Amino acid sequence: MHVLTRPYPSPSSPPPPRTGRQSWLDALRGVAALIVVFEHSLDALLPEIRNTVSPWFNFGQYGVLVFFLVSGYVIPVSLERRGDVRGFWVNRVFRLYPLWLVTAVLGTVFALAEVYTRLPPDAGEQPVTSALAHVTMLQDLLGVDSVVNVFWTLSYEMVFYLLVTAMFVFGMHKASTAASAGLACCAVVAGAVVPAGLISTMLGAPVVAALAAVVLVAGLAAVVAGGETTRRRGAVAIAALGLVLLVLNSRIGAWQSLIILATMFAGTALYRMERSGVRPATLLPVLAVPVLSVAAAVWHGPGWGMTEAAAREFVQGWSTAVVAAWLTFAAGLAWRHRATAPALAWLGLVSYSVYLLHPLVVQVVRRVTSDAAGLSLPARLGWEVLLFAAVVACAALGHRYVELPGQRIGRRLARAAGPAPEVKTHHFPVNTATDDSRETSRR
Repeated sequence: MHVLTRPYPSPSSPPPPRTGRQSWLDALRGVAALIVVFEHSLDALLPEIRNTVSPWFNFGQYGVLVFFLVSGYVIPVSLERRGDVRGFWVNRVFRLYPLWLVTAVLGTVFALAEVYTRLPPDAGEQPVTSALAHVTMLQDLLGVDSVVNVFWTLSYEMVFYLLVTAMFVFGMHKASTAASAGLACCAVVAGAVVPAGLISTMLGAPVVAALAAVVLVAGLAAVVAGGETTRRRGAVAIAALGLVLLVLNSRIGAWQSLIILATMFAGTALYRMERSGVRPATLLPVLAVPVLSVAAAVWHGPGWGMTEAAAREFVQGWSTAVVAAWLTFAAGLAWRHRATAPALAWLGLVSYSVYLLHPLVVQVVRRVTSDAAGLSLPARLGWEVLLFAAVVACAALGHRYVELPGQRIGRRLARAAGPAPEVKTHHFPVNTATDDSRETSRR
């Protein structure tokens, strides 16, 4: 989820409608955030929908796939516009980590207090490993359970940042179409031969987490501060780290991990097509991504050791979510020049806070309601409304008092640091609607 870098008034004073490219992205992001909240509320408040609709449509997968498409569409543009990997990473860190840190601390406190869920076993048994894995944001690829369940998507966003950075350093940043199609094709193959969590099973989570942290820090340091040769070596290291973890150590399995990255690069390819025009040579490989996403699920979904019924539900839920996410993004792209309702624009603004903080609110509601079967439907619908209102209120506070101050610090540090040594600034024609003052930044 991404948020704008400039402040808006409080929720009681919605911003005026925004126009241009960012407006429709905000709308998609805001709606996707609420869909994820809805998904996580079903078990507690609407089991009827969980039992009847969820086997056919996975609301959570739909929401995060929309987010991944939006990330792919926006993030590489930020790097290309700056032409400076140092500034890009300084801004990334201060846009992601402040709210992440607050959420991680609150999530740990909630777990220790057993508000609803408990602390993951590895966090209690191997706290140093768990903390190290979380700090890299790669925990979902390091065999470590997330202390807050939604953190898992950040691992794939981080790998995307690493690959985009490496491609930029080597001047391959415009190869997004080939990257999306290639990763989708690899997903179909890898799903048949690579078991989930292979490296952690062989070496153990502590060793893998430590090695990954060293490679990540050393590689990024080389990329942002080294000379030309050092920078290229660092780029190779971070790209290799991302791909190896993605294929050989993902919790959800190689095929689904590769599909997620293929989806993000497809978002980038769609941005380039929107800018330069649609051609069959570029459109067809991108359209192959959702097709291969469904095909991979059909071929490999049952390989997780599921029962036949569970495998069937997974394939159905995933497939319909993929199709719906792509159709939603296509609709947003088609209507991108239309004005967006202020409420949707504001929801897109605070969507990162909605995404990270809502599991904590859901825990409180689940603790209070306890047994959904004992509540009438009107009562549960009332709790659903209260849940959404509380999530939006917490998101407004998180954005105002955590995200925005962190982003301001990041911008100041990026300006003070200046461009990385020996980096030749790349000049790209970018629509002013994606200027940094209006750019969305991730989850």
